[in-house]
Amino acid sequence: MRIGIHNFITDDGIRPAAFGKALEERGFDSLFLGEHSHIPASRESPFPAGGELPREYFRAVDPFVALGAVAAVTSNLRLGTGIALLIQRDVIYTANEVASLDLVSNGRVDFGVGVGWNREEMRNHGTDPKTRGALLDEKLEALKEIWTADEAEYHGTYVDFDPIFTWPKPVQHPYPPIYVGGGGPAALARVARHSATWLPNAAWDVDGARAQIAQRDEHVGEARRMLVTTADPNNLEVLDVYAEAGVERLTLMGTPAPEADTLRELDQLAKILERYR
Repeated sequence: MRIGIHNFITDDGIRPAAFGKALEERGFDSLFLGEHSHIPASRESPFPAGGELPREYFRAVDPFVALGAVAAVTSNLRLGTGIALLIQRDVIYTANEVASLDLVSNGRVDFGVGVGWNREEMRNHGTDPKTRGALLDEKLEALKEIWTADEAEYHGTYVDFDPIFTWPKPVQHPYPPIYVGGGGPAALARVARHSATWLPNAAWDVDGARAQIAQRDEHVGEARRMLVTTADPNNLEVLDVYAEAGVERLTLMGTPAPEADTLRELDQLAKILERYR
């Protein structure tokens, strides 16, 4: 089981280039970065994990900018979004950003997307929370069209554009791997619909992990593609369940912090790598 790190890059934490170099030096597989363009002052939408919203959500650096910096100083580290809030993004700009990152990284992008949870944030971008699932489906279809067609066009209910020219195209063929976040039936249906990889948050206990594996086996299909993210590095019993079930990739949840603290944490997390080599 290959192991990466999931984190936010923040304005008051380790800089992305230093973080990426440290991950690659220690043998981690990947870096997946979360995204929030902003956090509304309203707290109408509860934090899914419960309790107060962690401070890094208010201070998140744009993931594509951060991953571009990481790409410049690494050679093998996979560069992922976990997750990009595509429903809040312009689809043509996003297609160009992903393809550009894939180009400068020489084909190391993993594109994780989801519908998000903060309804006020969505509304500030002009997105209706009630139709965000259908919007995400159309945007994924439009992205594939832009990435694969020399003269791309798309006409849907929520996404509509006449023929366009846009380069670069992704280095990975036909486009970077798509990972779909979420744990419910709609997310699993979206995984199948887009021939994507499932990107659920890790379970908190062994029973929950086994239930996820059962979901994978029932819904994801013969390939059973699954990347588990935000796993608790202190819960090795849960990690063992994923490894024994053949999960190929997993990301551990890191703690956004200044450089010295982050490097110490990575030294500790790197010890887990040997357990699953």
